[in-house]
Amino acid sequence: MADLDFDNTDLKDYKASGALEGKVAIVTGGNSGIGQAVAIAYAKEGAKVVIGYLGDEEATEKTLNLIEKYGGEAKALSGDLGKSENCEKLVRFALDSFGQIDILVNNAGYQYPETSPLDIKDENMLKTFEIKAFAMLYLTRAALPHLKRGARIINTASINAYRGHSDLIDYAGANGAMVSMTRSLARRLVREEIAVNGIAPGPIWTPLITKTFGGLNEKVAEDFGQDVPAGRPGQPYELAKAYVFLADPQNSYMTGQFLHINGGDYMSS
Repeated sequence: MADLDFDNTDLKDYKASGALEGKVAIVTGGNSGIGQAVAIAYAKEGAKVVIGYLGDEEATEKTLNLIEKYGGEAKALSGDLGKSENCEKLVRFALDSFGQIDILVNNAGYQYPETSPLDIKDENMLKTFEIKAFAMLYLTRAALPHLKRGARIINTASINAYRGHSDLIDYAGANGAMVSMTRSLARRLVREEIAVNGIAPGPIWTPLITKTFGGLNEKVAEDFGQDVPAGRPGQPYELAKAYVFLADPQNSYMTGQFLHINGGDYMSS
């Protein structure tokens, strides 16, 4: 099993080009895993970062310290983004902190693995959709009046939206909704020069994997990512450049698309 790198310390060697100088980004779920990697990379590229998170104050403080260590500037606000009022608070917090919003990364998510559809609990299914699909639309709706031409919205979905997952039926469905809404928003906002794209990661080592799959079946966690053509799971920092690419103002003719970063596990047509 690959070593876990939950601190994204490999980003210390990240080579920035100043692509996001003068920008302000909101990154949800930005205190660990993929979101942490994105927040650090954006800060190194010159953006000021606002992290939306829920729980794990220690991880949040560590992320803020890493960003400061690398010469960036970031602030964080806790709140359940499955509730629209908290999404509005996060947008207001970003505006009060830095005066503008240029990039919105909807990355927060959670999953409740179940080996049988009969065991899917109503409250878990609702929470899964709230954190993934609902929060994405709530935040986009709250931020949109403040986004100018050239703004970027980037949504983290999952490979499971495309191929399904026998133990994550509701999670796959929530990510499928996210994919569809991303494409619909892209069509609506393209004339305003606001690009809406996403990334559908494959097996990536994050704290979420051990929190969820580890309790369900230790072998699932042990074998995680071993069956993809690359022969290993990805690390969060390996996705960072893709999020920078989608946020880069020079990437001006791409919208409604998803990048598939998955070690060759799924080849999108």
